Amino acid sequence: MNSEEKNWAMLCHLAAFAGWVVPFGWIIGPLIVWLVKRNQFRFVDEQGKESLNFQISLMIYGIVALILCLILIGFLLLIALAVFQIVFVIIAAVKTSNGEHYRYPLTIRFIR
Repeated sequence: MNSEEKNWAMLCHLAAFAGWVVPFGWIIGPLIVWLVKRNQFRFVDEQGKESLNFQISLMIYGIVALILCLILIGFLLLIALAVFQIVFVIIAAVKTSNGEHYRYPLTIRFIR
């Protein structure tokens, strides 16, 4: 696996931070990188799916947390989800840049 492949795979994870600037960017960013490079690099295909699955899972957890805001516990869950996303995306990016295959915790595998 060459450095270009590792960099594109790392970008699949880091592109999720687009969600802090662009609505639904946490899904659109990794989706664009994955769609553009998945046929060229097998590692990017694998890590792109992993990133998308994690971001979709977080979106579902976020919807549940929003509903729970009605009983006030949801606000804490939303903060916890934001911290969870930041920490694990950074971990995934670092591991992927080293060429390691990374699997996010608490992820529902929608895309296989």
